[in-house]
Amino acid sequence: MAERTGAVDDLGESVPLAGSPTRVVSLVPSITEAVAVSAPGVLVGATDYCVHPVGLDVARVGGSKYPTLDAVRALRPDLVLANAEENRPQDVAALRGEGVAVWVTEAAATVPLALDSIGRLLAEVFGLAGAREPAWLSEALAYWSGPPPKAWATAIVPVWRRPWVVLGRDTFAGDVLRRLGVANALAGHAERYPRPPLAELTGLLRDGTADLVVLPDEPYRFTPEDGPESFPGVRCAHLDGRLLTWCGPSLAEAWSSLADQLGRP
Repeated sequence: MAERTGAVDDLGESVPLAGSPTRVVSLVPSITEAVAVSAPGVLVGATDYCVHPVGLDVARVGGSKYPTLDAVRALRPDLVLANAEENRPQDVAALRGEGVAVWVTEAAATVPLALDSIGRLLAEVFGLAGAREPAWLSEALAYWSGPPPKAWATAIVPVWRRPWVVLGRDTFAGDVLRRLGVANALAGHAERYPRPPLAELTGLLRDGTADLVVLPDEPYRFTPEDGPESFPGVRCAHLDGRLLTWCGPSLAEAWSSLADQLGRP
């Protein structure tokens, strides 16, 4: 079959494809779930962290940041899926240098942009457009494409500790919260994932800049016993990290579930 023309990923790179791929390796957990649900049977490999859909039976190729490229090559993929933020450019370059087609999605700053990105991937690569568009994608677009409501809380959102790392400007998770009425106290920070000292974070709570701490269970697994003790006397909301940070089928259920977890009025 002749090479398809006009296949260009989110970063503007040409992706040589000969028809719809049938041997796909995904290096991004959220994309793994989206493709597995929307185009069953095409995935042959995924990372160790690709835990959805539950029971996915494919070869494992290591982590997202440090995949075992020999394991990827051994699967003879006709397409590898990666993300500009989650995967290293040198790994993408190494695979492309060997003639492996790699589609890289952008690190989208908003939910609509992220849904557009995954929707374009499904449509242009797997032919899932129009009447074939996955139901979860239509449902997610209906939930998340409207204007954000007025904020009812302003939060600090740690995603790691030792050192503390929090959501800053232009993040997908920050936009999820914004669309649920929770402003990010560090949305104006110069960095997307700043590392302020704990004293700076607690200072924002003392002076009233923030009134809520949001603690997701990934990438760091915050729990009621690990996290809240650093913010005594402050309301903490424990969130399902997958619902907060993954762009995929989980977004169809995330709206109501996250609202409940946040205690939205």
